[in-house]
Amino acid sequence: MTDTTTITRQIVRIDEELCNGCGVCVSPCAEGAIQIIDGKAKVVREELCDGAGFCLGVCPTGALTVEEREAVPFDDHEVELHIAEQPKTYIAQSCFLCGTDEDHAPLLPVRTQGKSTWVCTRCLPQLIHG
Repeated sequence: MTDTTTITRQIVRIDEELCNGCGVCVSPCAEGAIQIIDGKAKVVREELCDGAGFCLGVCPTGALTVEEREAVPFDDHEVELHIAEQPKTYIAQSCFLCGTDEDHAPLLPVRTQGKSTWVCTRCLPQLIHG
């Protein structure tokens, strides 16, 4: 059973006014804390959100931020149970420069030219240094 005691910690906040429901933020959330519900991204359970913010960089509208507030603690065990209950909906992302997918190289979220996308670690220096 989930602990209902709250602590002050970092957690993802989704601005429903800015969210366009594209779902791009769902895949980077390894814990499965974010889902699209009624056309908007939502943190479905606070204990699933580790507050790392890997979802932030891919949001095309800037709807996601990390805030520090009272929330139930992050719970690894609850994450494991949640992921085991979910259907497998893995969608491989790919580097916008070379096309390598995340099954073949680590990818990082990046904002460039007004877009949120992914870049592989091999292409990142090229993006930084030109």
